[in-house]
Formats: sequence, C-alpha cells, structure tokens
Amino acid sequence: MSKRILTLLAALGLVLSVGNAVGAGPAPPAGTAIPRDAGGKPDFSGIWQSLSGADYGLEPHPATKDDPPGAGVVEGNTIPYRPAALEQRAKNFAARATADPRHKCYTLGTPRGIYGNEPFQIFQRPRDLTLLYEFGHPVRTINTNATEHPDGHIDFWLGDSRGRWDGDTLVVDVTDFNGETWLDRVGNFNSDELHLVERWSYVDRNTIRYRATFDDPKVYTRPWTLEVLLYRRLEPNVQIIENYCATVDFDEYYPVPSSR
Repeated sequence: MSKRILTLLAALGLVLSVGNAVGAGPAPPAGTAIPRDAGGKPDFSGIWQSLSGADYGLEPHPATKDDPPGAGVVEGNTIPYRPAALEQRAKNFAARATADPRHKCYTLGTPRGIYGNEPFQIFQRPRDLTLLYEFGHPVRTINTNATEHPDGHIDFWLGDSRGRWDGDTLVVDVTDFNGETWLDRVGNFNSDELHLVERWSYVDRNTIRYRATFDDPKVYTRPWTLEVLLYRRLEPNVQIIENYCATVDFDEYYPVPSSR
C-alpha cells in the first residue's frame, strides 16, 4: 500500500474519532453527581438559600426607597388576580410597613420561607423532610411516607405537606393554609383555599430548582407558577443561627454586657 494511501486512511480515522467525540458530548466533570440517600432518591439535606430577591417582590418591579429592583420570578411576569383581590393587594402594599406579617414576627409561611432572604436547612429521612428556617425558627415537615392530608380543613401557618417522588423530582402537595401569610414584602397574598404544588429537583449537586404552582380560585383567575434557584451554602462554619423576631426592643431591658 502506498504511503499516500496510508496517510489518507490515517487522516480519515482522525476525522471519525473527532466526530464521534463531538457527537457524544463532553464527559461530565468528576464529582458532579447529585447526592442520593441509601434508597437511591435525591438527598436534599443541607443548608440552602435563594439569591433571587423574590421576597422583595415576585413580579418585575423597580427600585423603591425600601427595596431594590427585581426581574421577577413569576412565569409570564404577572400574577392573575381577581379584581377584588387586586384591590386588596394594593391595600397591602400601601400598608406594607406595618401590615406585612413579617413585621409582626409571624412565620413567613409556605412558600415564602423558601425564597426569603435568610437560609433554611433540610434534614432528609426516607419518611419525611424537615425544614428548619432561620427567620423565627419555624419547622416544616414534608411527609413522604404515602400518608394523606388530614380530613377537613385545618388552618396551618405552613400548610400540610405530602410529598411523592416522580423520578428524581420531589413533588409536594400542600393544602390547609390559614390565609394569614403574605407571599412577599409588597403585599402579594393567597387565601386559606390555596392549593400549592411544589417541585424540587437538582440542577447540580449544589443547586436546586424550586417551582411552585398556585391554585386559589378565591384570589386568582387561574393557576400560576414561580421558579427560583436555591444554592447550597458551602462555608466551612455555615449554620442556621437563631433569629427570633420580637416586637419589643428587649435591648432596653437586657442590654449587651460591656466588653470592658
């Protein structure tokens, strides 16, 4: 076989090799596999925090004297309020400096506690997930043991959460709200008839995609969805720190001891 033919065959083999590599795509970097529990389900244990700024306003909004601007986290940008509910949202906004339940030291509720500005921690077991929030330290349980919502309507601040696995996505059905929490600092809200469906899934081992779909015929004309990303806190000394809210200035009665 001539040297020219051997050269052409070698070149063809190189082209085919490169083509196959491109078609297969790059190999995933080492160490990017998502955490899983002993049963093979995604394990969301850890301390997480949203950087979305959604608590300042779910819809796109400009800067105000109180809060920074935001691009919004609502699909389609607008929450589909009924006319009377839209009027109530306007009243909430006007009175937000005092009417926001956060200022009364109430729990942020579900789902506001997920995308609020402070972190929360997840402890996962086969039968449930326990969520511990930094603001006010409320504790939420997501049952994953195939149990049903309790009979009747019970007014829970955090709702009643029942989860199931759809592949690698945790789907959580939440009902039994009390209608006394807000969704953000500008007065977006829901009623006690809210039916919330959350979807938790990994983007990578340190990022969770969180989606929540709201169905509340008393307040909205149709279901709507928001989406935020949650980032794992990786600092060596990161922890959930007590941030109990108080409506009384206790420093007056319990002053910080002098450093002298």
